[in-house]
Amino acid sequence: MPTSDFLSRRQFVLLAAAAAASHPLLAQGAKSEEGYLNGRLYKTLKIGMVRAGDSLEEKFALAKEAGFDGIELNTPGIDVKEVNAAIKATGLPVDGSVNAGHWNVRHTDPDPKVRAKALDSLKEALRQTHAVGGNTVLLVVGKGSDGPEEEIWKRSIDNISKAIPLAAELGVPIAVENVWNQFCYDHEGDHKQTAEKFVKYIDEFDSPWVGMQFDIGNHWKYGSMGDWIRQLNKRIIKLDLKGFSREMGKFTKIGEGDLDWADVRKALAEIKYAGWAAAEVAGGDLTRLKEISANMDRVFGLTPKS
Repeated sequence: MPTSDFLSRRQFVLLAAAAAASHPLLAQGAKSEEGYLNGRLYKTLKIGMVRAGDSLEEKFALAKEAGFDGIELNTPGIDVKEVNAAIKATGLPVDGSVNAGHWNVRHTDPDPKVRAKALDSLKEALRQTHAVGGNTVLLVVGKGSDGPEEEIWKRSIDNISKAIPLAAELGVPIAVENVWNQFCYDHEGDHKQTAEKFVKYIDEFDSPWVGMQFDIGNHWKYGSMGDWIRQLNKRIIKLDLKGFSREMGKFTKIGEGDLDWADVRKALAEIKYAGWAAAEVAGGDLTRLKEISANMDRVFGLTPKS
C-alpha cells in the first residue's frame, strides 16, 4: 500500500488494529506466543520522546523513519490544523493522546471545583483527539493521597463517568493507565500483588468506552505482568511499555532489567491482544528513536520492517 496514500494508509493501520482487537477470531492461528504479535501489534511513542526536529511535521517524520506506526500527543493544547497537516505530509497517524495535566488536576481531588476542571480537560482531550483521528485518551485518574480509597474510588468513577457519553459519541475510549499513584495497589507492598482492584475499578464503569492503557513496566515491581495481563484481559485496549529492574529498584530501557518479557508475550497471545503499544521511556534523536523501536521489536518478538 503506497505510503503517499494518506487516507488509505491511516485508515488501514487504525481499522486493522481495531478490527483484530474487536474480533478475536481474526487473531487466532498462532501456535505459540513466539511471533504471535507480528501483524497484530502497532508501535507508537509519546511526542515528547522525539527530541529532534524543529517542526511538528519533522518530528512526525523522524518517528516514522525510526520505525513507528503512530504517535501519541498531549491533549488538550494541540493545534488541530497543524497536527492534521503533519499527518497528511508524513502519513504517520496519531493513534491517541495523553490527557495533559491529569497528575495535578485530578478526578480524585476532594475539591469539586478541581474535579470539574479535570472533567473539562478530559472532555476537551476527547474532542481534540477525535479531531486528529486518534482513538484513545490516556488518563491517570488521580492519587491515593487525595483521601481514603473508598472515597477517591467513588469520586473518580462519578466524575469520569460524566465524560463517557462524549467518548461514545466521538468513538474515542478513555484509557486508564496503571501508574505509581498509590491507588488500586499497595505502594509499600511486595511483588506478589494482583490486578484484582484494577479489574474491579474498570468493571465498575460498566462501559465499553473505558478500558486500560496497561503499562507493562510500571507495576513489575509489584506483581507478575503476565498474570496482570491475563486478569485484565479484554479490558486492555492499549499498551504502554518501559523496562524495570526489581534488583536495582528502577526503571530501565525496554528490554533491560529483569522484567519477564517471555511471559508477557505468552499472556498477550493468550488474551489474543491486537492493537497499539506505546513506548514511554527517555527519548532522543533519530538514533535513539531507532534504538527504542528495535528494543520493542526484540521484546515483543516482532520482525523488523525491511
